[in-house]
Amino acid sequence: MKKFFSIIMLIIILILIWSSKTIAINPSNNEIYEGIDVSRWQGSINFEEVANDEIDIVYIKATQGTTYVSPTFESQYTNAKNNGLKIGFYHYVTARTVEEARNEAQFFASKISGKQIDCKLAMDFEEFGNLSQEEINAIGLAFMKRLEELTNKPAVIYSNTYAARTIWNGEIIKYPLWVAEYGVSKPRDNGKWNSYVGWQYTNMGNIKGVNGNVDRDKFTKDIFINQPETPGEIIPEIPEPESRYKTITILRGDTLSKIAKEYGTTVNELARINNIQNVNLIYAGRTLRVPISDPQENNSSEEIVYIVKRGDTLSEIAMEYNVTVNEIARENQIKNVNLIYPGQRLIIKTKAMGTELGHLCYKVVRGDTLYSIARRYNTTISNIVILNRIQNPNLIYPGQCLKINR
Repeated sequence: MKKFFSIIMLIIILILIWSSKTIAINPSNNEIYEGIDVSRWQGSINFEEVANDEIDIVYIKATQGTTYVSPTFESQYTNAKNNGLKIGFYHYVTARTVEEARNEAQFFASKISGKQIDCKLAMDFEEFGNLSQEEINAIGLAFMKRLEELTNKPAVIYSNTYAARTIWNGEIIKYPLWVAEYGVSKPRDNGKWNSYVGWQYTNMGNIKGVNGNVDRDKFTKDIFINQPETPGEIIPEIPEPESRYKTITILRGDTLSKIAKEYGTTVNELARINNIQNVNLIYAGRTLRVPISDPQENNSSEEIVYIVKRGDTLSEIAMEYNVTVNEIARENQIKNVNLIYPGQRLIIKTKAMGTELGHLCYKVVRGDTLYSIARRYNTTISNIVILNRIQNPNLIYPGQCLKINR
C-alpha cells in the first residue's frame, strides 16, 4: 500500500513539474534590433545619446482617440530621425464602437501623413471598459483595416500576453504581434500567435539620453515596412568618381552622426556611399568613405529634396523636373521604379536655375520650421535666412525651395 501511495505521489509531482513548464513564443526572425517606445512622459530626449547607446528603433506615441496629439510627437520624431534612428508610430485606441474605431484610424493617419516611417504602424488597444470580447475584436479589426486602407502601410497589434490569450481571436490574429511581458526570459505562449515581431520586455529601462525609466523592446527584422533585401537580382552599381571621396579610419567613440557633422554631410549620405544597412553599427579601426568638396568642380546642377505625395509616380516626378526615371532611381538607389511611398524623400538632381554652386534646394513640406531644417542640415537659422533673403523667419510655406549650404 505504501509503495502504491509513493508511486501515486511521484506521478502527481511529475504532472505538476510538467504543467509548470512554460512554452514560449519565438521571434519571427533571428535578426534582432534593440528599441524603445516613448510618449510625452519621457519629455525632451537626447536622441544622439540614445543612438550611441546601441538603440536602433524608436516607437513614438502620436495620437489617442480622435482629438489628442502627443505634445512631444513632432519634436521626438524630428530629433530621432536626424540621429539615424528607425521610426515607428503608435496610436492609443479609446473607441467604443466600430465607427469610432474607423474615425480614430483616420485621425492617426492624418497626423502621421508625410512622415518618413520605417516600421509598421501599431495599434495600442488595452483599456476595454465594459466591452464584450466580440465588441473588442470588432473595434480592433475595424481600426486596423481602416488604417491600412488610408496609409497603404502594414500594421501590428500591441498587446500583453494575458490579453493575447484571453481577448484577441478571429481575423485580427492575422496581424503581427508586438507583445508586452515583463520578468520572463521569453514571452509565454498565448495560444494564438506562435511568434512576435516585437517584445516589450520591461518598462524600467535605463537609456542614455532619456530621463527616468523607458520601455525597452526587442524587434525583429519583420517590424520594418521595407525590409533589407535578401540576395537575388543583382543590379550593377554605377561607379562614382573616387575624386569626390576620401577614406578615413573610424575611431573609438565615432558615430555616423558625429562623422557627418565633421565632414559637412548627412548620416544617410554616408550610409549610401558605404552601403551601410544599420546606421547605428560601425566599428573602430575600419575605413569609411566620406565626401569631399572640390572647389574646382564645375557643377551646373542643383539638388532638390522632393517629398513623395499620395498618388505620385516616378514618371510624373521625372517629367515635372525634366529628368529621367532612371536618373532618380540611380540617385536614390531605388530598385523597383514602381514602388515609392508617401513621405519618402527623393534627391533629384536637375539643371541649376539660379541656385549658387555649393547649395542644394530643399523643398519645404507641411510641418517644417527653419529650426527643424537647420538641425537636419547641420546649419543655422540665420544662415538659411541670409542665403534665401527671408524677411520673416516664422513664415515658410510647403513647396518653397530653400537654398541650403552643402
